[in-house]
Amino acid sequence: MATPKVLLFYVFTPLADPEAIRLWQHTLCDSLGVRGRIIISKDGINATLGGDVIDLKKYVRGTRAYAAFKEIDFKWSEGRALEDGSTADFPRLSVKVRDELVTFGAPGELEVDAGGVVNGGTHLSPADLHALVEAKDVVFFDGRNQIESTIGHFAGAVRPPVETTREFVAALDSGAYDHLKDQPVVTYCTGGIRCEVLTPLMKSRGFQEVYQLDGGIATYGEAFGDDGLWEGSLYVFDDRITMDFSNHAELVGSCDSCEEPTNRVVDCGDVSCVRQMVRCQGCSVGAPGCDEHSVRA
Repeated sequence: MATPKVLLFYVFTPLADPEAIRLWQHTLCDSLGVRGRIIISKDGINATLGGDVIDLKKYVRGTRAYAAFKEIDFKWSEGRALEDGSTADFPRLSVKVRDELVTFGAPGELEVDAGGVVNGGTHLSPADLHALVEAKDVVFFDGRNQIESTIGHFAGAVRPPVETTREFVAALDSGAYDHLKDQPVVTYCTGGIRCEVLTPLMKSRGFQEVYQLDGGIATYGEAFGDDGLWEGSLYVFDDRITMDFSNHAELVGSCDSCEEPTNRVVDCGDVSCVRQMVRCQGCSVGAPGCDEHSVRA
């Protein structure tokens, strides 16, 4: 009986030949029946994969055999099985080379060396985060898009109204958050990778005391569930769309049509658009299309 798992990881490290890494990774995954998404750039690798736990462990061993990837922190979560034993989370394999691991539209601003991102934020474990909150009046800064932050966020967080990650640079340059530059700011995102890029962008723009939640919301949820500072549901990048950390997760999102509490994220019903919306079951019936409230994921 197959045991489906989801594997998430990233590492920032200089790669001299991203295309060679792409070919190797595609061959490795294909040989093991592992599916999911892998992005490779000159600055490292980022992946979310699904498959049987035995196959994924073989993948981990194979990937760690490459010296630059030896110290990768692989994160595991539960997957879903189909009747034939295969994973339901990722129906296909995609391995691509891109200019950026995360598309902020600022590839020239990121500096990476053998130790990772240069001039990034100070990493905080979930326990370290609680200690900092006890010691200082910190500002939480959400590093995700508006759809993601609508259905779940840290209490009192600043949630920029961005539709895509690419819009963060303009948001920071707009001056809207200049009042935070002298305050301790804790950035957070799903698994941590977006904050690896966001924090040096913030520091280069004058933010003085910048932190990032190590391992992101996923790691925090494993440690504290819904009994800490997190509120709501987590948007995830597989067929689940959303997940909760416990059976008492709070509904903090609201339907963009009727404003009823919901954590339901749906795709636009119009095949010509790529938007998503937070919309309850009732309002989705008979109204599948986009409107002025819809937001791209």
